[in-house]
Amino acid sequence: MKDSPTYDFSSSRGFLLSSLLWGTAGLVLGFYLAMEFLHPQLNFAPWITYGRLRAAHVNGLAIGFGAGTIIGLSYYMVQRLSKATLFAPRLARFNLYFFNVTALLAVVSLLAGMTSSKEYAELEWPLDIMVVAVWVMFAISFFGTLYRRKEKQMYVALWYMIGTIVTVAVIYIVNNLEVPISLFKSYSVFSGANDANVQWWYGHNMVAFLFTTPVIGFFYYFFPLSVKLPIYSHRISIIGFWSLVFAYLWTGAHHLIYTPLPDWIETVAIAFSIFLIAPSWATVINAFYTMNGNWEKMKSNYLTKFFVIGMFFYALQTIQGPAQALRAWSRIVHYTDYIIGHVHMGTMGWVTLTTCGSIYYVASKLGSKGIYSEKLANIHFWLVLVGQLIYTISMWIAGIVQGFRWKETGADGSLVYAFNDLLKFNMPFWSARSAGGLLYLIGFMIFIYNVWMTLKISPESDVKRADL
Repeated sequence: MKDSPTYDFSSSRGFLLSSLLWGTAGLVLGFYLAMEFLHPQLNFAPWITYGRLRAAHVNGLAIGFGAGTIIGLSYYMVQRLSKATLFAPRLARFNLYFFNVTALLAVVSLLAGMTSSKEYAELEWPLDIMVVAVWVMFAISFFGTLYRRKEKQMYVALWYMIGTIVTVAVIYIVNNLEVPISLFKSYSVFSGANDANVQWWYGHNMVAFLFTTPVIGFFYYFFPLSVKLPIYSHRISIIGFWSLVFAYLWTGAHHLIYTPLPDWIETVAIAFSIFLIAPSWATVINAFYTMNGNWEKMKSNYLTKFFVIGMFFYALQTIQGPAQALRAWSRIVHYTDYIIGHVHMGTMGWVTLTTCGSIYYVASKLGSKGIYSEKLANIHFWLVLVGQLIYTISMWIAGIVQGFRWKETGADGSLVYAFNDLLKFNMPFWSARSAGGLLYLIGFMIFIYNVWMTLKISPESDVKRADL
């Protein structure tokens, strides 16, 4: 039709492909880190010691894979939901190149030992400015497209992306307010308990608004399209959005239980952490009620598994997380491998399964012949599912035993277990983690091949088309 919009998906394609490369690099670093626990001799050079690799692993996946897929999938979603072509496409393409340069410099600087030493905020001030610039360019392209929308009704997926863009900007800038003393070193403007409180207000909400709200947005857009079913309740989705955004910003201090932080601040964070179960499960309920009477699609539609099982892990994550905020349970599991299992169940299960399902959908639309291989997609799914379960369950068991044994005392009040005793106990579980991580990495490589082959057979004319 003459008035049909023409969409520009070239930047979306570029961000998704580059994010897959960063995802692979991050997973390789993660596997090497797991092996360092089993073979300490692998820490043979400063650039690959655990302290440096861990920061590079986290930031490579958070910025390279996480932010890259957020921007790539958002550029696709906002055009389709707005029925308007991408605003300032040249800016979006420049953002793609600037994003990859920023991600590369971030990883290199961390491997070189340049760090602010703040969890999830390790980058030094010049790179912080570059990250903010990437996000500002993304925001201009997104909101510019939204402003020109021809579809007046704003679907809930757009609300989740708006919440993501605004909140990530605020928390990132506030927590990274620094005083530079040289080109590669700065110090936070906050100090003491205030610094810790701001840091974990940022740390928890960076996970919330980089790994939760955008992924829920992906779910609400790509899940109904993939299973060809209307979402159960738009009202529930909107209630879930506003209550989730309100409650999340009061949490963070539950990471600082039994620290010099005032008890009342910890209690407020604990209360809101428990409250978060309700808005989180609004999405869970919406997802499972959408599938009510249509569970056969788990077999007949290869994408359904990614979204439904991903949502299952989100449901578990949003029970496990608030439970960890309780003082009694935190006393046992905090600082143990249990937390490692919790975090990776969220990132490897909920986040990556949902994101991979979304990328498969977009790739199948940009490709001229649909997805390259459903068989490979199914193999990918089962490898990452089994790998993730081996990883997380082994860490849960190891962490619970660690927590109890660290505190076990004899009749005279002395500790029953020495540090080396627990190291020996951990070894089989760390071996299981490495095996699970390797399965996951193999599955992810199959995913990349499948997406690459799907997009490779796409003619250039498919980059701009009104019916995608």
